[in-house]
Amino acid sequence: MSADEQAFSRWAGERQLALLRTAVLLTGDRHRAEDLVQEALTQVALRWRRLRDGSPEAYARQVIVRGNISWWRKHRHEVVLEVYDDASSTTADTVGAERRIVLDRALATLTPRQRATVVLRYYDDLSERETAEALGVTVGTVKSQAHLALRRLREASPELAELIGEDQR
Repeated sequence: MSADEQAFSRWAGERQLALLRTAVLLTGDRHRAEDLVQEALTQVALRWRRLRDGSPEAYARQVIVRGNISWWRKHRHEVVLEVYDDASSTTADTVGAERRIVLDRALATLTPRQRATVVLRYYDDLSERETAEALGVTVGTVKSQAHLALRRLREASPELAELIGEDQR
């Protein structure tokens, strides 16, 4: 195995779970998220020599976001029901699981672009500029989408208001 292949494998191993968490939040569907991450890692691997010294994670995130946008453009008229796997939860994490279900349902009320903005901006903690680059939009669009999304989240799920915070208004 070459040094480039080893470096990519090491990077992919370190970042795969974080990319998957982002993709799951973006899509609300673990299987589609896994497909998006696989595609992103493939695209990064193909371009590793150019990306290794730059920002391979930003590129992977952009592939995930754009792949998700393409998917929802093709399927926006379909109704997707989310399935929760209750078999894996224990009584110790019931509160966390309930909070996660509330968050998932609230995120499901957002438009795909609003959801992507919230996930990239507040979950992945990207700057407005980085979020704009990942989404292929302007910083002003990120600001307006974040504002609308946070308002919609507060309205859809008042119990999330404390998580969102008053400073985001």
